[in-house]
Amino acid sequence: MSRKIRKAVFPVAGLGTRFLPATKAVPKEMLTIVDRPAIQHVVEEARAAGVEHFIFVTGRNKSVIEDHFDKHFELDATLERRGKTKELELLREMLPAAGQTSFTRQQEPLGLGHAVWCARDIVGDEPFALLLPDMLHQSPRGCLADMMDVYEEAGGGNVVSVYEVPEDQTHQYGIVGAGEKVGKGFRMTSMVEKPKPGTAESNLAISGRYILQPEIFELLSRQEAGAGGEIQLTDSMLRLTETQPFSGYNFPGKVYDTGSKIGFLTANVAYALARPEMAGDFRTELETLLAL
Repeated sequence: MSRKIRKAVFPVAGLGTRFLPATKAVPKEMLTIVDRPAIQHVVEEARAAGVEHFIFVTGRNKSVIEDHFDKHFELDATLERRGKTKELELLREMLPAAGQTSFTRQQEPLGLGHAVWCARDIVGDEPFALLLPDMLHQSPRGCLADMMDVYEEAGGGNVVSVYEVPEDQTHQYGIVGAGEKVGKGFRMTSMVEKPKPGTAESNLAISGRYILQPEIFELLSRQEAGAGGEIQLTDSMLRLTETQPFSGYNFPGKVYDTGSKIGFLTANVAYALARPEMAGDFRTELETLLAL
């Protein structure tokens, strides 16, 4: 029997140096994709998958993320007084319920593995979801919701979402090997972080969505620094594969790396075109720009 995934971890402590000077005072996770911060898109994906507790691993100058997922009494009162019912309802719908959010600090930039480890006491002894806020997954049904199905079909274990990347770019990603298909997912046969060019077993790259068992925390606590002098999550996941099964899910939608400028701009265009109320006018503006 697989245990229910109730909690999700969001590592949001990164400095966002690729977006300076914009991120000097504004966290990169709060940069907007159309009309909502990138982090909100990811939280909404988790909520749609049934997550009940949202855990943010933050750093200095990230308090605005906590404020974003809290009530703003003055704003609510002003909207209500002005009869802005639609806007008020939108704000209320996006808020997690009281007690559903937790915030903890990653006091040093020691890598993704260290950020996940910082959430250990809040997660406790239960499986959890991990969502990287930089990676937006666009599809009619959320990526994590489909991963929950894979998790149930496999009877538990760990699940990693992947997407297909060009063969000549596999050396830039964590790559997994695919075995037999099981329901929506497949049995993972291998996992390599940034394989040498021409050596990758497949073109299936890890897309920033995970379901992990709590034993990963003990492995992370003993994990030595790896690439870049940081504690790498992949290193501990590789050790976990020695004792626990891993399933993969080949995400069929689009993945946008909003941590890069091109990915961020592309995501804005894609998400705007997916909005019926603005798609037509926005497409016209794009066509005008492209014709210059």
